[in-house]
Amino acid sequence: MKITYSSETINSFGGINFADHIVSKSSIYQLIDQKLGSRSSKSTYCYSDLIRSYFLLTLCGGECAEDITEHFRRELEQVKDFSVCSADTLLRMQKELETTKQTYISSTAVQHDFNIIMKLNELMIELLIHCKQRSPKNQYYIFDYDNQFIPTSTYDSKRSYKKVYGYFPGSATIGKNPVYIENRNGNSNVKYKQDQTLQRAYNTLKKFGIKPKYSRMDCGSFVKTVIPVVEANSEYFFIRVQRCTSLYGTIKEITQWQDVEIGFKNYQIASIQYAPFGEKKTYRYVISREKKATTQGDLFTGDDFKYRAIMTNETEMTDFEVIEFYNARGESERVFDRVNNDFHWKKMPFSFWEQNTVFLILTAICRNMFQFLTDYISKKVDFIKPNFRLKKVIYRFMVVPSKWIKRARQEVLKLFTNKQYHLLL
Repeated sequence: MKITYSSETINSFGGINFADHIVSKSSIYQLIDQKLGSRSSKSTYCYSDLIRSYFLLTLCGGECAEDITEHFRRELEQVKDFSVCSADTLLRMQKELETTKQTYISSTAVQHDFNIIMKLNELMIELLIHCKQRSPKNQYYIFDYDNQFIPTSTYDSKRSYKKVYGYFPGSATIGKNPVYIENRNGNSNVKYKQDQTLQRAYNTLKKFGIKPKYSRMDCGSFVKTVIPVVEANSEYFFIRVQRCTSLYGTIKEITQWQDVEIGFKNYQIASIQYAPFGEKKTYRYVISREKKATTQGDLFTGDDFKYRAIMTNETEMTDFEVIEFYNARGESERVFDRVNNDFHWKKMPFSFWEQNTVFLILTAICRNMFQFLTDYISKKVDFIKPNFRLKKVIYRFMVVPSKWIKRARQEVLKLFTNKQYHLLL
């Protein structure tokens, strides 16, 4: 095998020039600086440089701020009108955006730590509206809320019920887009003060004219104080019900079950009216049951069925439609997979969780920007689809050898490919 060398400066990630061009011309960076404000007069970089650096670094496959210094500085320096920050600068700017944690002591003397950054959450929603990913005119949005445990051994993370240390942030999504994130430490039960968390999320959306029509949540939101909040801020809600002895007593009285197939499994479904939490007001409960793999009886029901229930105030859908609609919230749970693996939630950069909360929201903003980018590119070229994961976009779009050359007093980007990138300009 023979080899030869060339001293030409050829960049491996030519696609980031187009990615940055698309995002820049949408005025996203100007809006970021407008909303977050300016830094000190002696500062070389602004807050848009922080998000821009993380975004472009991620599009090159970087996983942490240090990758700029170690691996991707030359690649990022090819982007026009962009000064590359050092890793220390990126981390320092995030510390400037942190807010003081709020500590509560429960009736059982447990300390619960919350971290709320309204400025960044408002920015996240305003960017979605600015990019026309979300609109106040749309009256049919579906609001999904969930808490996800993030294992991490940072200095102030706390031990969870899963017997490992970490954080337990609550996240609200509309479609594929995170719209509100609030961090809580690992030892905090998801039900603790969740009504206040949800009210803040709804209020933030309402501030920009967005009121969801539907709300969907798992059994972690089946709390007496949560129901009035959800009912007041959305037209219809769907919440998974926890097991309850009195409820199963009512279920035993059901005599007519409908046989259906859901997800290639056979179920029996029915609906009842039931008043939860010992209250007088009743809600519709859609019940589904399936035969257990074993014939072992259940302590609650006395039979060999596995029961599930969904509480809702919706009355027009059939029982089957309610279950299908609720099961569709699995799409929102995929957002966690993408922020964990594509945008590095599983790799906390700081020792203290107030700063890590900033990181969680900033990377969620980058996730929304990535969705905006792939939606735009997919309309112009046929080798990118809007549902592509980050790695596939990197391999199919970002990785293209390129070189800036001067021709007729102009700088021209030379691409070593036959893909039609020019359609994006």
